Amino acid sequence: MKDVSPHMSFLEMLDVLNEQIIKDGGDPVEFDNDCREGICGMCSLVIDGIPHGPQQRTASCQLHMRHYKDGDTITIEPFRAKGFPVIKDLAVDRGAFDRIVAAGGYVSVNTGNAPDGNAIPIAKEMADKAMDSSECIGCGACVAACPNASAALFVGAKISQYTYLPQGAPERTRRAERMIAQMDAEGFGNCSNHGECEAVCPKGISIVNIARMRREFVKTIFS
Repeated sequence: MKDVSPHMSFLEMLDVLNEQIIKDGGDPVEFDNDCREGICGMCSLVIDGIPHGPQQRTASCQLHMRHYKDGDTITIEPFRAKGFPVIKDLAVDRGAFDRIVAAGGYVSVNTGNAPDGNAIPIAKEMADKAMDSSECIGCGACVAACPNASAALFVGAKISQYTYLPQGAPERTRRAERMIAQMDAEGFGNCSNHGECEAVCPKGISIVNIARMRREFVKTIFS
C-alpha cells in the first residue's frame, strides 16, 4: 500500500486502502466501524490471527500503524463463530449479542434521574466491581479468540454488572437462566476455561465474571 502514515489508526489505513481500490474501479472492503474511540465495540477484526491485533487492551480502531514496519505483511480476517455469521468481507452480524441482552440484561425498575439513582447507598467495593464488569463494549473478541467460540465472558460481564447493584435485584433470580439459555440458542460454544477471552479483551474484562455467572445460574436452579 501507498500513503500509509505511522500516525494512522488501523481503520484509517483501511480507509486509504478502500480509496485506492475505488480509484482503481474495484469494490471497497466492507468492515464494521463507528466511534473509532474504542468505546462502541463495532470494530471486529482478527489481525495476524489475534482479535483486535497484537497490542493488548486495544480495540482495532485504537491500534496504530506505528506498530508495524514498512514492508510488513498483515493478514486481516473477520471474527469467525457460528453466532457471528459473516455479512461481507470483514463485517459480521453480532445481533446475537443484542438478543442475549434482551433476554435478561436490563433493569426494569424505574430508578429515576441521576440524583435519584445516587440516593441509593452502594458500597464502594460493589460499585467498583459493577463498573469493572460494565466496561465490556460487546465487541465479541472473546468469542473470536475462544477455541469453542464461547460467549461466556460477554454474558458473564453483563450478568455481573447487574448482580452487584441493588437496581438489578428484581430480575436477579431469572437473569442468568434466561441469558444463558439465549446464549446456547444462538449457537455459542461452552466455556472450558482456556482464558484466551480475557487475554484479547480490549477492556481487560476478567474471567471472574464467568465464575459469577455460573454461581448465579446455580442459585437459579435451587431458588
